Amino acid sequence: LEETAQHNVPMYSAHGNVVLRGLFELGAPKGQNHIITQATEHVAVLKTCEFLQRNGAEVTYLPVDAQGIVSPGAVAAALTPKTCCVAVMHSNNEVGTLQPIAEIVAAVRAWEAVGAAPRVHIYCDTSQSLGKVAVNVDVLGVDFLTIAGHKLYAPKGVGALYQRGDTPALPALLQGAGQEHGRRASTENCPYIVGLGAACELAGRDIDKASEKLAALTMRLHSALCAVLTEVGGSGATKIMRVNGPELAQRLPNTLSVSFRGVNAGELLKLLDGDVTASAGAACHCGDVKSSHVLVAMGVPDEWAMGVLRLSVGRYTTEDDVDRAARSLATAVWPLAAAAAVGDAP
Repeated sequence: LEETAQHNVPMYSAHGNVVLRGLFELGAPKGQNHIITQATEHVAVLKTCEFLQRNGAEVTYLPVDAQGIVSPGAVAAALTPKTCCVAVMHSNNEVGTLQPIAEIVAAVRAWEAVGAAPRVHIYCDTSQSLGKVAVNVDVLGVDFLTIAGHKLYAPKGVGALYQRGDTPALPALLQGAGQEHGRRASTENCPYIVGLGAACELAGRDIDKASEKLAALTMRLHSALCAVLTEVGGSGATKIMRVNGPELAQRLPNTLSVSFRGVNAGELLKLLDGDVTASAGAACHCGDVKSSHVLVAMGVPDEWAMGVLRLSVGRYTTEDDVDRAARSLATAVWPLAAAAAVGDAP
């Protein structure tokens, strides 16, 4: 997490439960029971907010624009003297959108200064970002920040919660023994913790160079998809494909969310049969396809949302990997898209 002041205390935890439930528990007796988040947030936050609503919390879910970006002005406009927390993720896990976190923090602090209101704590999930772009808590200005180890080649099942030193002690999520200074009972997994530390150290080396490499591979993947689609389907074939989210400069350099019009993402993944490993942007259950909450919030039409794949490149991805993946994917998707187009014809 780069360099931070010595009084700032990191600790290991489970996503936002510690922060959101803790701040609500501290704030509710004083009338601060309001939480602000946004519509494309990870379900780890959204489900926690829903739980807190059932227990008396007021939650504002801010909309995003077509690129998945929440407005700092909208955050400021939603603040009230009852607000205890603003929770906005650093980058989206489906489409890669980078949120303007520093600007959101500045807007919240400006509102506090004018209204002399109680402090609003800002929580940011950077699980998707770490290892792909620079993450520095002092540059962002957030009070709480989480990471997940498996997103940067550390073992699965380990993560960390950063807590700024001038924030209140939060109630323990789990009761029991006094591990992690009494914040979270359960025996620490020391080898995994060491693995996470080593992974962070490696990820922090030449992060700008790593970001440039990931961006170059992502652009190559997009270009290769367009080229192979044109090869197999003709000059107009690329019209069946669109990219979800903002331009690469405003999203994670390793993430490419692509929609194929009229295609069922589940059927496409079956055709790929492990040749390309990807995740569908829509949930597929028993043949029924449902658009994700992220795509719905961004206003992606159903004809595009049902055929979304999230493609990600990584530290060990090669140009040859990208070229082979593009050919396999484009070759598999074209017959499905062409059939859908024929079916839609009058």
